Amino acid sequence: MNLDDDVATELDRLRRETGMGLSEALNELARVGVGARRRSHHSTYRQQTASLGIRVDVSNVGEVLDLLDDAP
Repeated sequence: MNLDDDVATELDRLRRETGMGLSEALNELARVGVGARRRSHHSTYRQQTASLGIRVDVSNVGEVLDLLDDAP
C-alpha cells in the first residue's frame, strides 16, 4: 500500500499522540474519513426561490423566455 505524504504525516502524528499501532491508527483515520464522506452525501439540498412577480405557464418554453426577457 502506498500512502500520500499528507496521509502518512497524519498517520505518524496520530500514532505519536495516542500511542496507537500502525493498523489501529490507519483504521481510525479511515473511519473518520468514511464518517465525513457519509455526512457530506446526506446533506439536505434546499432549492432557493424568488418571486418574479409574474405567473407563468411553463408548458410553452418560448413564451416563458419572452416573459422573462420583458420582466423588470
